Parts: sequence; structure tokens; C-alpha cells
Amino acid sequence: QVQLVESGGGLVQAGGSLRLSCAASGRTFSNYAMGWFRQAPGKEREFVAVISWSGGSTYYADSVKGRFTISRDNAKNTVYLQMNSLKPEDTAVYYCAAGAGTVRADYWGQGTQVTVSS
Repeated sequence: QVQLVESGGGLVQAGGSLRLSCAASGRTFSNYAMGWFRQAPGKEREFVAVISWSGGSTYYADSVKGRFTISRDNAKNTVYLQMNSLKPEDTAVYYCAAGAGTVRADYWGQGTQVTVSS
């Protein structure tokens, strides 16, 4: 089992930045590819970004490419999502995931709300 706890969400104006963090515990964090997904009201959960176990490979949804950056610190068992140039359409609950691909994951956090005002 892997337990994931997100933090760093909040309210920000369009054009602003936020940094989400996800602290992992349980099984060896560095064994897992880690990802971020999001779910806006009335919409299905969607893929945002994924990072390989070593941090050497990343992949992003087209909607966030060039604005968001995923990173990880295996010594701290933490994965991050730096979000810049935020838009109102980025408003969603953001979920951290372990054992993640672009569609599914093995473990999920409880989510953190990000709201971008226009």
C-alpha cells in the first residue's frame, strides 16, 4: 500500500502560480511512476502529468504543456506539480497518483482543490 497526501491547493488569479506537493508513505516511493490527474465539476477525471521512477522522463497533457512542471524528490518521498500561467479552466480537484500511467493508477490521494479566478 502507498498512502498519498496532497497539499498546496488554493485560490489564485488567472496568470498566477501554485505549487502542489504530494507526500508518499508506505511502500518504496522510488519504485513508482508518479502522476497528477484532475477533475473539474461535472467532468471526468483527466490526466495532467506523469514522471518516471527516476525522474528522468516526464509526459504532459497538451492542455498543460509548457505551463506545468512535474518533479520528484525520492529522498523526501515527494512529488511536485509547479503550475504557472494558470487559467480559469485549470480549476479542478487535483489528485496525486502512484503507479501512474496516463489513464489509470494503482494508488490515489484524497485530492486538493485548485481554483483559478478570472
